[in-house]
Amino acid sequence: MVGDARLAAQPDRKPMRPPSVSIDRLPPPTAEAAAHSARLVECIRAEIAAAGGAIPFERYMALALYAPGLGYYSAGAQKFGAAGDFVTAPELSPLFSRCLARQCRELLDALGGGDILEVGAGSGVMAADILAELDAAGCLPGRYRVLEASAELRARQHATLAARVPHLLARVDWLERLPDGGFEGVVLGNEVLDAMPVRRFRVSAAGLHEVGVAVGEGGDLELVELPADATLAAAVAAIETALGRPLPPGYDSELNPYLDGWFRGLAAAVARGAVILLDYGYPRREYYHPERTRGTLICHYRHRAHEEVLLWPGLQDLTANVDFTAVADAGVGAGFALAGYTTQAYFLFGCGLEALVAETDPADTVRYLALAQQVKRLTLPGEMGERFKAIGFLRGLALRPCGFALFDQGRRL
Repeated sequence: MVGDARLAAQPDRKPMRPPSVSIDRLPPPTAEAAAHSARLVECIRAEIAAAGGAIPFERYMALALYAPGLGYYSAGAQKFGAAGDFVTAPELSPLFSRCLARQCRELLDALGGGDILEVGAGSGVMAADILAELDAAGCLPGRYRVLEASAELRARQHATLAARVPHLLARVDWLERLPDGGFEGVVLGNEVLDAMPVRRFRVSAAGLHEVGVAVGEGGDLELVELPADATLAAAVAAIETALGRPLPPGYDSELNPYLDGWFRGLAAAVARGAVILLDYGYPRREYYHPERTRGTLICHYRHRAHEEVLLWPGLQDLTANVDFTAVADAGVGAGFALAGYTTQAYFLFGCGLEALVAETDPADTVRYLALAQQVKRLTLPGEMGERFKAIGFLRGLALRPCGFALFDQGRRL
């Protein structure tokens, strides 16, 4: 995006008011971590200068998360679990992955065998627990493939699998890109879509603007308004048409420009099988609700959520909720059939969560109470149960996956 003509018109650049969120309660980074972030900020400043004074927020987010050796997901800091910045469902409880394994088993049985491909495997805990569950059931996939761009995370995943399921490690492959074609099996992605860089926009009384990042007078990064190009204008107009109403002045939000291409890549790779994705987000009408005027961008740092998206690049996760209507449109547009859409709670119960819990004797009070607490975290509306959703796609298969059989909410998309 360096040299993009739409960023060259600096007189149209207008500073935006930063979110009024206090950071006083955030633990400060160590000197080493602060130096790491400062190096990334210098890289961002250099790209801003090369681009003529500003870059789109989408590019800033890509650098903050994925700049080689410096971005949040490219560097070596602990991200997952109690020692990191956030806890994912697989880290919270093995019940999550065991339910996913049951879904995989149903789909692999329908295919007559096949592989599993996990996109972005995090710490490797989900892969280990799925493999252990399928091994116990006597229905292992041919291969368990992990698509992971980060060398640091690949090393962590390998260590996790070697520690938890060493006898199955030889069955695991790591990929840096999707297979060229002919894949048959199940593609899994947990909290993958929310980590894709987004285009951020603002509707003002003067019209539509793209949100960008520039260097302020004091040298700090700042959010600015940039002219909206034709692509962004068309995308926002399509959202407003689907909503049946315009977005009001003062409305900030975002959209994911990568979904169509991502699903086209999946379609080129998958000859027959299923795609199961779990993430947090909303259908379009809820995503662009009139009262959601600040969008959905959020930062995670040491188990604290805040909105200071320009704070400590490289040290905190930066994420946007998922527009599941856009996900469904992209998947179907790429040639998949929508298999279902539901909340995480209904998905897990459909995959047999209750049966898994019932395997533990209630008389084993300590273990049973621990499982009960895990179930609450995974399924209660005030926890992960409603905020997180599951969406599935099929290719060359005709069945209702068990995860969507209990309560399919696809009509909401």
